[in-house]
Amino acid sequence: MTFRYRALRCALFAGAALCATPALAAEDDDAGPHTVSGIVVQGEAQTQADQPLSTRTLTAQDIATTVNATTVEDALKYLPNVFVRRRHIGDTQAPMTTRTSGVGSSARSLIYADGVLLSALIGNNNGTASPRWGMVSPEEIEKIEVLYGPFSAAYAGNSIGAVVNITTRTPQTFEADARTSAGVQGFKDYATKDSYPTWEAAGGLGDRLGPFAWRLSVSHLDTHGQPLSFMTALRPAAPGAAGIPVSGAIADRNRIGQAIAVLGAGGIEDQRQDNAKLKLEWEINPKLTAGYLVGYFGNRDDAHAETYLRDASGAPVYAGSLNIGGFTYAIPASTFASGVYHLEERHWMQALTLRGEPTANLRWEAIATAYDFGVDEQRTPTTALPAALNGGAGTILDLSGTGWRTLDAKAVWTPAGAHAVTLGVHTDRYELGNDRYNTADWISGARGALAASSRGKTETDAVFLEDQVRLSPQATLTLGVRQEHWRAFDGLNFSLAPASSVSQPSRSADRASPKAVLAWTPAPAWRVSASLGEAYRFPTVSELYQAVTVQTQVLVPNPNLAPERAVSSELSVERSWSKARLRLSGFTEDVSDALISQTALTPVGSTSFVQNVDHVRSRGVEAIAEAQDVLIRGLDFSASLTWVDSKIARDTALPAANGKRTPQVPRLRWTAVATWRANDKLTLTAAARYSDRVFGTIDNTDVIGHTFQGFEGYFVVDARATYRIDRHWSAAIGIDNLTDSDYFVFHPFPQRSALAELRYVY
Repeated sequence: MTFRYRALRCALFAGAALCATPALAAEDDDAGPHTVSGIVVQGEAQTQADQPLSTRTLTAQDIATTVNATTVEDALKYLPNVFVRRRHIGDTQAPMTTRTSGVGSSARSLIYADGVLLSALIGNNNGTASPRWGMVSPEEIEKIEVLYGPFSAAYAGNSIGAVVNITTRTPQTFEADARTSAGVQGFKDYATKDSYPTWEAAGGLGDRLGPFAWRLSVSHLDTHGQPLSFMTALRPAAPGAAGIPVSGAIADRNRIGQAIAVLGAGGIEDQRQDNAKLKLEWEINPKLTAGYLVGYFGNRDDAHAETYLRDASGAPVYAGSLNIGGFTYAIPASTFASGVYHLEERHWMQALTLRGEPTANLRWEAIATAYDFGVDEQRTPTTALPAALNGGAGTILDLSGTGWRTLDAKAVWTPAGAHAVTLGVHTDRYELGNDRYNTADWISGARGALAASSRGKTETDAVFLEDQVRLSPQATLTLGVRQEHWRAFDGLNFSLAPASSVSQPSRSADRASPKAVLAWTPAPAWRVSASLGEAYRFPTVSELYQAVTVQTQVLVPNPNLAPERAVSSELSVERSWSKARLRLSGFTEDVSDALISQTALTPVGSTSFVQNVDHVRSRGVEAIAEAQDVLIRGLDFSASLTWVDSKIARDTALPAANGKRTPQVPRLRWTAVATWRANDKLTLTAAARYSDRVFGTIDNTDVIGHTFQGFEGYFVVDARATYRIDRHWSAAIGIDNLTDSDYFVFHPFPQRSALAELRYVY
């Protein structure tokens, strides 16, 4: 049935307001904050041991001592089943992968910071739909919690992979902190050999004045990255004598084994980023708390390219009819021009929160958030280099106006007895504004004619009910259901040449997704949990309405994509000791109508675009171990290992994909971290990350991994040393990719990088 939940949402907010009203005069001696291990936790937040789901939590101390964390996504690098494709420090296109989802499935995870959605659910890709990590700096983090799988009714179907909740600090007394860091990466690939430096300064102030608390955080990052792309040309089938003879090209093979010439490098980014955050909290009375959060992220990114090609006089060559090794190549202007661009971003996020505990067995929370692409403009030349470096024709890609709004409210009732009942409502709206203009001067010229436009909106309203029932002192059963109404509307695709303007039809759908988690502690040291959940991941606005360009043709997307339906399960057994923990899990996932980019015939030839794949089946096992004081006092160790068999079970659109491995999902992945607290001042950490090779194509035809656009396995070792100088000052040095591993995950990844930092905390 088709209906909307606005009336229910309004009723719940009204109820929450009524619940809060008597709190204005009420007093409760137990309403203050509770302190556990130096971390202040407001209210009755669940600890990891209380959670019925598979979770993993990182504290600020964990991050400071074990991770070379220049930006916040670095903090996740050693978590089980998590890989953030951060191509270099400051990368704004850094999607997160999970057990069964690759780097092209950004909409299969949810990432929040203080309740604000950082996942860009305007798309499902590793580009513009990457999470907005830049809105958080490592210094302000109190903890990071990761929940695996779609087993909570409180979250939308985008939780198929995982949910990451980042909590930043709310000061309880005056605090101040500052950090500065500097680093350098040495990089060598093909004919590119260079060093790429980075430096950062960050700081924060905060205090609590009676019922008021505030914190201001700021950071500035100046970073230079290695090439993100290499310019290549497919070698012609037969030799030729035509073209200007040039030297410097490097012979190689592309990911499907074809002979290519590597002509140069591009996407060599120089970035300046600024982050500012103001967090306010007002305890109106012991029963009611209000909060406001505003954040700003600014990014200026200038990318350049370098050519390996030289003519007979030694001058650099970028385009034209060229003769390379006895073969004639036609190199268009776009080959190198596409690796040169200027990006200007100014994004804003806001959140307004109300929390109340009107009675001992009832608490509620409501949060409204907004994320806006205030300015998001990328300028790229279309004329050949080197002339384009001084200006000339180009394009301006404008995402300004893109953004999302969310509104969530929930009430938790814990009556005397065996139940904990949660009722919640949710609404969101995502808007895509993707306009491309021609310009006479790509560096500073005004916008010319609108060349192409893709626009649209999606909206979801949901209500969920969850009941945690204590069946016995040893067993708890959590049952939940989420009902969602989704619609997509205002879809528009425009192209100037060839001329096209299509208003897409509106879409709507209703889905219900049940969840169940059974947790059993047969003995104090043992815990067994079984989870089963169904989830629907609705198409994003970009999947529905983003046009596909093939050569000179602009193809209208498919606005009739069906939502993904995932049925997931997990069985976990956990054993704890006084200083150790071991968890073994088996999990399954079956996705019907999976939304994956795959190749198919179009009126202008074969190309890749998002389509529904009939059935994707995944089966896997996972082991996680943690131990303190291993072998010697002060030596802590943690490790995780995941093996998953993920295959395309059925694909009627591309039968060649049947039985092949799911793109970008590794079969084996593991992490290991050893931290030695040598004394009360010095902490040493060594960590390793491993993944076997994956495929980038749905039919697994990309058989070569070590090449640009190839996907290969990697083994990376990192190290960090932290020294506490006194109660205020500390210093750290670290090396990422200690063994200087050279590997590709489509893009070339960072090689050996050294980092030094100095920190002050008051």
